[in-house]
Amino acid sequence: MFVVFFLFWVLLNGRWTIEIAIFGIVIAGAMYAFICRFMDYSIRKDLRVIRKIPLSIVYCAVLIREIVKANLAMLPYIFSAKIMPEPKLVRFQTELKTHTAQMILANSITLTPGTITVEMDDGHYLVHCFDKSMGEGLDSSVFVKWLKRLEEE
Repeated sequence: MFVVFFLFWVLLNGRWTIEIAIFGIVIAGAMYAFICRFMDYSIRKDLRVIRKIPLSIVYCAVLIREIVKANLAMLPYIFSAKIMPEPKLVRFQTELKTHTAQMILANSITLTPGTITVEMDDGHYLVHCFDKSMGEGLDSSVFVKWLKRLEEE
């Protein structure tokens, strides 16, 4: 977080001098000390976030792949008048522990064409699916597997 504060300081100044760099280090250090003291933050949390970066990048790649696959699955419905979708509301529950992982799952489902997260409450989801086939296996989807790995890390 210290690096983020420092880079933000440099970005706001718009130029680079030794004085700006030194003053930025002091300001970033003061801000970091402030959040550690008053906002329940620590160096351990920074290290935990840094350790999760590679898995987060892989999760983003998986999300993009699933979005592409869902777009391809939607093409027959778009281009054929003969195929009629059977919309369905699907309820399922996950074992994701953190609210952040639960929220990322809900957003990932909504970003994937053909599904929209209607409701999320403590690991319980209600998802509207464009066709009933799109709602199969949501509780054990690739999103859930990767988010569990991110929680364990």
